[in-house]
Parts: sequence; C-alpha cells; structure tokens
Amino acid sequence: MIDTNTPKRRAPHRADHVGSLLRPAAIQAARNAHVPAAELTAIEDAGIRELVDLQRATGLKVFTDGEARRAFWHYDFMGMLTGLDMKAATKSLDFKTEHKTPPIEPHLTGPLDFPADHPMLRHFTYLQGLVSPADGVAKISIPGPSACHFRMEPENIDYAPYRDPDLMVQDIAKTYKKAVQAFYDAGCRYLQLDDIFFAYLSDPKQREMRRAKGQDPDKLVDTYAWMLEEAIKDRPEDMVIGMHMCRGNFRSSHVAEGGYDLAADAIFNRTSVDVYFMEYDTERAGGLEPLKLLPKGHKRVMAGFITTKTGTLESPDWLKAKFDEASKYVDLDQLGIAPQCGFASTEHGNAITVDDEKRKLELVVSTAQAIWGES
Repeated sequence: MIDTNTPKRRAPHRADHVGSLLRPAAIQAARNAHVPAAELTAIEDAGIRELVDLQRATGLKVFTDGEARRAFWHYDFMGMLTGLDMKAATKSLDFKTEHKTPPIEPHLTGPLDFPADHPMLRHFTYLQGLVSPADGVAKISIPGPSACHFRMEPENIDYAPYRDPDLMVQDIAKTYKKAVQAFYDAGCRYLQLDDIFFAYLSDPKQREMRRAKGQDPDKLVDTYAWMLEEAIKDRPEDMVIGMHMCRGNFRSSHVAEGGYDLAADAIFNRTSVDVYFMEYDTERAGGLEPLKLLPKGHKRVMAGFITTKTGTLESPDWLKAKFDEASKYVDLDQLGIAPQCGFASTEHGNAITVDDEKRKLELVVSTAQAIWGES
C-alpha cells in the first residue's frame, strides 16, 4: 500500500458529474454537415458556453465542456497522440443494442508521445476562460492509460517494438505522465482519467476475451494500476486527480457487468487517485462491499446511484437510503454524489432529453445539499 492521501488534493465539491453532456443541436448539425474546421470551432465554442450556463443553472460548481468537441470519450484523445492513429475497422464495439458504433480502431504506428500541441490542452483553456473562481472549478476528462492498451488489438500494433508488451506499457505510462504535467502547466487543477476497463475486467466474458488474446485479466488489473500511478504520482500537490469507472455507455446501452471486488484494492490502495466516480445505478455494478477497502483519509467516492441511461428521476428518499447503506462500508464524509456516467459518451448521446439531463444534475446538487449541507 502506498501513501495515497494528501489533504490538498481533496475533492473540491460533494456534487460532481463525469463530464459528457448531450451535444447542443447546432454542434450536431455542423458535424453532420461537415462544415470547415474554423466554422466548426466557432460553433463548438458557442455550444460550450451554453453547456457551462446549463451547469451553472443546476447549481453545480464543477464545470466541463461536455466533451462537445469529441465524437468518442476516448478515441479523439488517443488519435491526437503521437504514434497512435485511428483507422477504419471491420467491426464495431460490442454494446448491447441494435445501434452500432462507428467502425474505427486504434493502431500503434510509431513511438508514443504526448505532443506539446495536443488539441485538448486548448479545449481545457477555453473552458477555463468561461469559469470564474466564484463559479467553481473547471475539469477536463480524458481516457485513462488503460484505454490505449485495452482497445489495442494485437494485429494493430504496426510499430514492431511495441510487440514487446512491457515496452508498450512503459511508454503508455510515460506518455500519460507527460500529459498530466502538460494539463497542469495549462492551468488544470482537476483532471479526470476515465479508466473504465478496471470494471470491464470483472466481467466473465471480458476476462475470457482477454485470455483468448494471451492476456491474464488479473495481471492486467495490476498493470493498469501501475500505469495509472506512474502517470500521476509526481504531479504537483495542488492537482486533484479523479478516476471514472463504468461498464460501457453508448446510446443508453452497456457492454460489461460485474462488481468492483477484483479491482478495489488496486484502485484504492495502489494508486494516489483522489476522487473515484463509481457506477452504481444497476445490479450490474455489484454490491457496495468493496467500498470498505477505501483507505481512511481524504480520498472520496462519488457514488453513481443516479443513472444517465434513462430519464426516470430517482427518488430523494431512495438516494438517502443508498447512502445509508454505503455508510456501512465507508465513512459518509468520504462520499459524494455524481451520475453513474456521462450523458453522451459518444456524440450520439443517451436516450434522454436535455430537460432530463438538467433535472438529473439538479438532483445531484440537491442530494448533496440534503446529505452533507454542501454541494
């Protein structure tokens, strides 16, 4: 176990959200029309201002750009890395829906690196310019380092040195370490890494798929924890790191199921992550018992009891009962609340309305105020 608690890195607020929001109609229309890049950027800028206003209106004090410039929660960031390219594929991701994700896959084409001009640095600074200290804090979500490994098919490793799995893992960690520092230098003090594949690796089907690729799923949990900690361990003391885990989110569907039992010790005690966004909206996520492994101190779990997959609004009494149950395993002071996932992990969005989204975010804030007297 490492020393994982630093007082300066406590979660800034009790009420939070994973990051993605339904794309404004103007952005969707511009993307569908394939408008020129400069015109698209201007439309995205205006749409993000709308999304910041939406978050402010709900009472949230943590602001994101809604991932409004992205098509996927992870592929856009990955494709902007040096040495990793997104290419056409023959298959889509395995979501439990009749809808199909666009058939693209990452390829390793050269030495991995985080470029100094990675576009998402500018995405963050634009957001930060819209959020005053009186409003709260600006946060950006990026895929965690495990995404570059989990999504990489062995036959797509075109750069021969990375057929050595140890070298590939080491270079992913180095690339992310550079990314963390670059976001800090850009002014980011709250960075979220979406490392969802810790949760996937509890699913029996996903575990068998890994074995078929010659990978040990239990060792992957250890490897992913090592990569994550390598990336964040040397960050400045005033930089808060969040981590989101879920089982897939595309048009209100999912991929995996299974509890956090196999990953809890690794994520809680072998990483210095400060804030954990944990999906808990259905039985697919398992029980709350793994929360007992959270070390006492300043780490916080943002319990995802509120779903983004449907517009049905959860009852305040039901939410209070869920937090009463969670407090049997972890101190209530180390809990907060956020929806279980984003509202639009891809540009297509979940099967909900903007009004549903707003009411869900308002419920996050009101629940935090009711339980802790703060948001």
